[in-house]
Amino acid sequence: MSVTLDHVTRTVDGLPTIRDVSLTLEKGTLSVLLGPTLSGKTSIMRLLAGLDKPTTGRVLVDGNDVTGIDVRQRSVAMVYQQFINYPALSVYENIASPLRVQGKPRAEIDARVMEAAKLLRLEPFLKRTPLQLSGGQQQRTAIARALVKGADLVLLDEPLANLDYKLREELRAELPRIFEASGAIFVYATTEPSEALLLGGRTVCMWEGQVLQAGETSSVYRHPDTMRVAQVFSDPPLNTVPIQKRNGSVAYGGGIEVPASGLYAKLADGDYRVGFRAHQLEIANGAAGRHAFPATVTVTEITGSESFVHLHREQSNWVAVLHGVHEFEPGDVLDAVLDPENVFVFDTAGRLVAAPGHT
Repeated sequence: MSVTLDHVTRTVDGLPTIRDVSLTLEKGTLSVLLGPTLSGKTSIMRLLAGLDKPTTGRVLVDGNDVTGIDVRQRSVAMVYQQFINYPALSVYENIASPLRVQGKPRAEIDARVMEAAKLLRLEPFLKRTPLQLSGGQQQRTAIARALVKGADLVLLDEPLANLDYKLREELRAELPRIFEASGAIFVYATTEPSEALLLGGRTVCMWEGQVLQAGETSSVYRHPDTMRVAQVFSDPPLNTVPIQKRNGSVAYGGGIEVPASGLYAKLADGDYRVGFRAHQLEIANGAAGRHAFPATVTVTEITGSESFVHLHREQSNWVAVLHGVHEFEPGDVLDAVLDPENVFVFDTAGRLVAAPGHT
């Protein structure tokens, strides 16, 4: 089975929410819709499900136009970030409910419920009601109910957003196993780059109703086509700094000019913007081939295993992620060190022109 969005647009009250999107999703694949709030992730899911109809363009299933077909006539299941369960029913009956609606025989219902419960590790809780469960168990129940339908297309709209950190990490680690065991088409929406990286599959980076880039998750992360994609796929936010390449040298501003080494060496003379993620910025003494900048600490956030050091230099605000506990004070001046072999270089239009391993 395949599901295709063919040049779809959607306009609501005169405002475009989806802008000329084309995507094809194949059986047994996971696609992560990654983007900030209002980037169009939920709108895409609603079009895929048949809850909304595109203003222009088509929705195809195995090449057949299903644009006007109601969601009830499609093989689709959806899980939302809220725990949508029937509070008066047991976990068993919650999972079984779509099968009872379909009129399945009792033996088949029991077998499929038990299979889904085993997959989601809900077997000990089948006699409980949702209010007797933890948040993670409630969301497992909602996912099990979606899977037990045997739908060809399963849509998960930020399903872990309302869980606390521990529960999110627990379910994140298990979801790839669940997806692989199901064999359906999965589409998973999230605002968190770390979630996309953990889930793997394909990532579709979205911004203001547009698909910026789609491809294997690791490839999109390592080689973003544009600075906007790198920004969408970076948390903490992407650090950037303008540079000028002239006559074998690179000027960073603030009187810092260095030989054009690393990725800068092959650049044509001109103006560029360099992007680097928080883990690519070090706080250390400069070393051969690396570039050091004096930067002022504005705040340090300590999470326990990591420290997020916020820095200000010239017109730029940067974040460095350091392992362990580092207690810097606001106003401290540190050497921020950048490796020119390990950055993204974008032209003035924001297009990627150089990246590690990118030609």
